[in-house]
Amino acid sequence: MAELFIDTKKIIGNISRLSEFLGKNGIQWSLVLKVLSGHKPTLDRILCHPSIKEVHSVCDSRLSNLKAIKGISPDIVTMYIKPPAHKYVPSVVKYADLSFNTTYETIEELNAEAARMGKKHRVIIMLEMGELREGILRENLLGFYKKAFDLQNIQIEGIGTNLGCMYGIEPTFDKLLQLSLYKELLECKFNRHIELISGGSSITLPLVSQGKIPRMINHLRIGEAAFLGISPLDGKRFRNLSTTAFEYRANIIELEKKETKPDGVITEGNVGHTAEIVDENEESYKAILDFGILDVDITEIEPKNPNVRFVGTSSDMTVYEVGPAPKGGGRKHYRVGDQIRFQPSYMAVARLMNSKYIQKKVI
Repeated sequence: MAELFIDTKKIIGNISRLSEFLGKNGIQWSLVLKVLSGHKPTLDRILCHPSIKEVHSVCDSRLSNLKAIKGISPDIVTMYIKPPAHKYVPSVVKYADLSFNTTYETIEELNAEAARMGKKHRVIIMLEMGELREGILRENLLGFYKKAFDLQNIQIEGIGTNLGCMYGIEPTFDKLLQLSLYKELLECKFNRHIELISGGSSITLPLVSQGKIPRMINHLRIGEAAFLGISPLDGKRFRNLSTTAFEYRANIIELEKKETKPDGVITEGNVGHTAEIVDENEESYKAILDFGILDVDITEIEPKNPNVRFVGTSSDMTVYEVGPAPKGGGRKHYRVGDQIRFQPSYMAVARLMNSKYIQKKVI
């Protein structure tokens, strides 16, 4: 079974560094845990470490994961970071202290459920700022908030926006300034304080570092930078964060010297994906590894050995070229039973954590 190694010490180090950096810039942040798919051994290490007290809250987009989080740390503030489906409103109010919302009818349902539970539910209302994912339209802002402010068991915690997740719209100073001005407009119009202006995710971090973020933006939701040390704005390491908290290792289950070009009539009946054939005449050693498309997208993992080259993949096996036969009949670079190591991306980690066929090892 292929394995994903999880170094929680490096993740905790990233959490502490982010808290220190953002705190100096007057910004609170929420740790987005959805990449872990509710993996309890990893959550135990992170949620029980003192560094977690430095974050505003923890977030997930799966209610089962929030339930697991509350089971580990009942007092931690939890946030459900997508608009709730009506049928799951009772679970949202039970397991999430806050939720993101874009539909008034849903907030009404949350209000009624919170009243039944004898509690207040906090909401952040998301505003559409160009990404075309979740968010109310800007022309509906005042009317929406007016109605939401009247709900007795709802506490309007803030205003937020999502940028960079679907189309990759960049969170510029101008866009975030607009968000800040909408917050000021709401406070002046309704004489109500709005605590949080949630200005995005890991993609916003470089703006903070460059001092190009409006001063009123006081909250971010961060996952990729905390776990992988990277901002998706440029795909590069952010400041002093660790980028090696995860390592993927797959087992060689066959290793043979084979031709590069397949032999026979190639049809459309294949279910896998293959790399472009570069040299049809050269033979090389092909290693079959014990994972496939069901486990991870091969474009999201990078072999740590630069001489290992992708050949093809199917549902549960993947082939890599591991080089020509050594000159003089020496030992091959790899043997059956050896492992090939990979650096996974954020999306690769999410897929691997979600696969029941991948062994997770917390170190």
